[in-house]
Amino acid sequence: MSIAGRLAGAAAGALGLAAAGTVFGVVRRSRAMGGRSVTDAAFGSLRSTPVTVVAEDGVPLHVEVDEATQLETEPKRRWRRGQPDPEVTVVFAHGYCLNLDSWHFQRAAYRGLVRTVFYDHRSHGRSGRSPRHNATIEQLARDLKQILEEVVPDGPVVLVGHSMGGMTVVALAEQFPELVGDRVVGVALVSTTAGGLDVGRILLPMVPGRLGGRVTHQAVRTLHRGHLAVDGLRRAGRAIAMVATDLFAFGDEVPTAYVEFVDEMLSETPFEVVAEFFPSFSRLDKFHAVEVLSRVPTAILCGTADKLTSIGHSRKLHQRIAGSRLLECEGAGHMLPIERHDQVTAELDQLITAATARAAQR
Repeated sequence: MSIAGRLAGAAAGALGLAAAGTVFGVVRRSRAMGGRSVTDAAFGSLRSTPVTVVAEDGVPLHVEVDEATQLETEPKRRWRRGQPDPEVTVVFAHGYCLNLDSWHFQRAAYRGLVRTVFYDHRSHGRSGRSPRHNATIEQLARDLKQILEEVVPDGPVVLVGHSMGGMTVVALAEQFPELVGDRVVGVALVSTTAGGLDVGRILLPMVPGRLGGRVTHQAVRTLHRGHLAVDGLRRAGRAIAMVATDLFAFGDEVPTAYVEFVDEMLSETPFEVVAEFFPSFSRLDKFHAVEVLSRVPTAILCGTADKLTSIGHSRKLHQRIAGSRLLECEGAGHMLPIERHDQVTAELDQLITAATARAAQR
């Protein structure tokens, strides 16, 4: 089936939409017709006043909120007990060794249309460094809960997680299942899994090319002790690193600027951080916990050429989450929010619409 056919088919699918088009997509197209597209903004240039959320162990988390401008075409909805319906807030959780800027295209697309929250995981981007013993997926889930409590204290929430961010969303559902269907009214899992990772593969874009093929747990521990030297090797071998990034982050040929942008985020993450989080991936085993996501509209997206969290992981999630929708992006790699940003954003349009309608019925 064509991409257009799959998107249109969602109207009668698990998300239960009345039509494939949404107010978000229509307004974005109107903006583009009226002049310079918002997606023309330079990578890393989309900012808002930062908010600091302090995690339970004292680590400061960097959070940015883009407020929405109420659309005249958007119907007024109700939340609970006859109270006015707060707008849906969409919270984006980024992947391993990236930062909140990895959602560049989605952030540009939703500015002024829906309230969105972007944040850097602990030890990533502008957030503070984590104690080594708390560099875990489980701790990331508790960080996300803290952000929800402080930045989105009321109203319905849609969670969108890419790669490690998707694992964080799954861990949140495991630890706090009562949130799903109550506060959390929709979920998108992008290029991710709930376990069974080939952990060797996930390091390949983050280390010098000649080291990647023989990295094991013991090698990671050894490299951790010499993390400054590894960082130096990566900077010195930038050309090799760029090739690895292109190979493992993308499926199709993409603009060089996309590769440079992703490689810059990877290279800005110290190898010490890479090594500290690495054991958490090998321990990840949460497929038993994903069934709770059947309570809400759930979209699962993955590229068929994803070399890090292969399409089989997304298919398994789809099988375990009743009523979920799976979008397989033919030939796309791991950095789906960038490589296939139009498809990702179109799928999120439909998810947000379905989640909002679901919340309004409560």
